[in-house]
Parts: sequence; structure tokens; C-alpha cells
Amino acid sequence: MFRVTHGFSQLMKAICLWSGPRNVSTALMYSFAQRPDTRIVDEPLYGHFLRVTGTVHPGRDEVMARVNCDGNAVMRSLLAESPDSPDVLFMKQMAHHLVDVDRSFLGATDNIFLIRDPEQMLPSLTIQLPNASISDTGLKMQWELFGELKASGQDPAIVDARTLLLDPQGILSALCVHLGIPFYNDMLHWESGPREEDGIWARHWYKTVHESIGFSAYRHKTNFPAHLLPMLDECAPWYDKLLDEAIRASGPANKRTTT
Repeated sequence: MFRVTHGFSQLMKAICLWSGPRNVSTALMYSFAQRPDTRIVDEPLYGHFLRVTGTVHPGRDEVMARVNCDGNAVMRSLLAESPDSPDVLFMKQMAHHLVDVDRSFLGATDNIFLIRDPEQMLPSLTIQLPNASISDTGLKMQWELFGELKASGQDPAIVDARTLLLDPQGILSALCVHLGIPFYNDMLHWESGPREEDGIWARHWYKTVHESIGFSAYRHKTNFPAHLLPMLDECAPWYDKLLDEAIRASGPANKRTTT
């Protein structure tokens, strides 16, 4: 289904992390940035998504003015053969950004998914996007893309944010084994503050991760807002399907915890 297009690098291991917002995806990107063999790219399809959907996000005009909004051109450039290619290219992507774009590049990438319990994610998401819908979470797109990749013969990994925060070393080690790359202890810590690779939208979304020096301890949120219960009911089945397929350091994946 995802046939590799001529011109994509065959030497570089290209990894796409397909996440949703407020899933600790930036922390995972920072983790991979500590590797000596890896270059990171922050949401390369964001400008494309804003252009083709007309979605209004914080800083929309600035983003579209500063980045390439042609998603096909962006992915061709990132995956092209080049003498300057890193050993590993880690692209943090939002699943719902994968719209109206040629998906053939997926045949040239290792694809992983990052999910988070919507009961924990939605209160944070709706601070930034008060009128958010299930499409803004990326959960349904994640499940559909996971199925397409499996049908094409790939074996995409799914990482649950809760499990990652409870056992960063164990989950990262298992993920690296799955990807066929070495695990480095340096992936567990980083310096606080912004990174030069941050998207220009960082000031709207990255305050918490900029204050961190590693994966934060897991804290279960309580007192879920009643007005978000209908949206939680929409999101939960998609999350539960993905969670059933998630990797773990040992033992079965944890089921969703309800308040």
C-alpha cells in the first residue's frame, strides 16, 4: 500500500511519531534529541494542515508565514538522499495533520504512535482549543493509520503516555529494540528551556516541557469536567483499541483508569 518512492533515502532510518496534542510528544521528541545519531524535526506537516483545512490555531498566521505549507514537498525534502543525512531522523508528527498529502513516504519510514488517555488529555487540550472535537485529538486517525500500516506489512509500535511516564527507561528501551536502534541513557534527561528545533508555535504549547529536565512523574488527574463527558465518550473507544496494541516493558498494557 505504501510503496517507497524513488529518491527517498535508503541509508537513513526515518521515524515518524504519530501523536495527538497534549500527549507528551514534545518530551519524547526531546528524548530522541539526546541521541548522538539523531536529528529531530518538529511537526513538519503543521503548516500544510493549517493551509488545507483552514483550521484556526494559536499563532496560525505566523506559522503559515514561516514554514513550507506544501506537505508533499516537505516530506520529499526530509527523506531525500543526501550526504548530510543523519543516521536517524525522528519526526514528531500529529496524526490529524496527515490530510490531503501523498502517503507513499510512509513506506520509507518506521512509524510509531503515541497515545494518551483522553480523560487525562482532554482537559489540557481544551485550554488551548476550547472548541476542540474528536478530530483535534487525532485518535480516530491514529487507529485508521495503524490499521493501514499493519495491512501494508509494517509493524508499527504504540506507546501509551501513562506507561511511558511510569517507566521511561523500560518503555524507551523496548521502543528502541522494536526500532532496531540502541538505547542511550542520555534519552532520559535533557536541559531545561527551548530547543532550536522547536516549531515557532512552541510559545503557545511548550511551556511545561521547557520547564522540564526529563520525563515528569505520572500524576493522575481527577475532577474531570462534566461538559467534556460527551467528548470523552467519543474518544474512549478509539483510545482503548490503540491501548490494547501498546508496547510495554513487561506485563500487559494497563487499561484506562476512570475517576
